Amino acid sequence: MTIIIVPMVIFYFIWITFIYYRHRRTLDKSLKCILNSSSNRGAIATSNDADVRALIVTAHPDDECMFFAPTIIRLVELNATVRLLCLSEGNYYNQGTQRKKELLNSCAMLGIPASHVTILDQKELPDDPSAEWSISLISSLVRKHIRSHSFNMVLTFDERGVSGHANHTAIHEAVSHLASTGQVTDDCCLLSLVTVGLFRKYLFFLELPVSWLWPSALCCVTGPRGYAKAKTAMFCHVTQLLWFRHLYIFFSRYMFVNTFQMLPRGPRNLKIY
Repeated sequence: MTIIIVPMVIFYFIWITFIYYRHRRTLDKSLKCILNSSSNRGAIATSNDADVRALIVTAHPDDECMFFAPTIIRLVELNATVRLLCLSEGNYYNQGTQRKKELLNSCAMLGIPASHVTILDQKELPDDPSAEWSISLISSLVRKHIRSHSFNMVLTFDERGVSGHANHTAIHEAVSHLASTGQVTDDCCLLSLVTVGLFRKYLFFLELPVSWLWPSALCCVTGPRGYAKAKTAMFCHVTQLLWFRHLYIFFSRYMFVNTFQMLPRGPRNLKIY
């Protein structure tokens, strides 16, 4: 049995290494394809350069490193412009002031300067899983942010919000609404972070081959150095470092790999009543 298992384990680790280095060579090309595909919805793309201007939309301080760290790190490495829009201060336990500072420190570690971080404090959008966030308000805030900075890529949660948090899923509903009603320009692609099952979620880097083979619009993978950055960013959120967060940092595949699907687009300026 050992004679069979050892070569299989070695092969699996070689496969993971191959995927990682292949990803480092092909991510820029993947981004170009996504941006050109979006541009071609309205007009022929005029450049082959992947001039990425990305907006990450999150609900709370620590979402950026818990769920989107591999993407942020890889985009920054490719010299993309990356900004973060966080829709709450994370004031559920009256720690909003401290959590804002933690978020800025985390973003600095991931490569996003403080000038590129926007943290909102709207009474209609409290950090509360039992609160029903206004989809129209979120849509308006995100749309305004997109137009202010001419983003060509927006990345946020999918309909399950990774952890199932109601605030996460509300953001997905809002961005999906923008997509389905054509309120975002054709050259801006909207991507949602894929939620995976519990088993895959906690396979840490061993999950990489599954993510690589599973169909997705975009896959972002980070290696040992990137993981170290993501871990350090997580440690910036001192108020959130409960015992189970340490397990998450070590085991979660979201510390190593992100996969995204494209949100379906509707006709331009479609009215929904």
